[in-house]
Amino acid sequence: MVSDPGVCPSLAKDGAPRCALKSFCRRIPVSAPLAGGGLLIAFLSTFGCLVRAPGLSMSMAEGDTLISVDYEVFGKVQGVFFRKYTQAEGKKLGLVGWVQNTDQGTVQGQLQGPTSKVRHMQEWLETRGSPKSHIDRASFNNEKVILKLDYSDFQIVK
Repeated sequence: MVSDPGVCPSLAKDGAPRCALKSFCRRIPVSAPLAGGGLLIAFLSTFGCLVRAPGLSMSMAEGDTLISVDYEVFGKVQGVFFRKYTQAEGKKLGLVGWVQNTDQGTVQGQLQGPTSKVRHMQEWLETRGSPKSHIDRASFNNEKVILKLDYSDFQIVK
């Protein structure tokens, strides 16, 4: 997943940062002992920089952090119970958020929850959906670390 665990993975091969705060995201050493490693990971991931704290696996770091991400799914996703299945899958994973049809024939929404669960839902939105749907592609935007969930449930917006 991360080729060099001591360097911010959002750096391009030429060493130039690709993340939102370019002046901040340089080569970030993480070999020194870190106090509050989880906090550092949460802070850096807000800029698109995931680092691995010593003794902390990437899956543990990602799984404990709450994130929010917007999504839009393209293809045959309306009139095939896509919203209902999305709500059910989100609830099954313990996520919160919402889903709605758009006037452009897509389905959009927002997911919030632990990173590992959100990643699972993103894969589901890209590859599975409802039984009668046909997904061309899914886009995910505005991903950010959050301190608390903004919703208490996963809702279908009409």
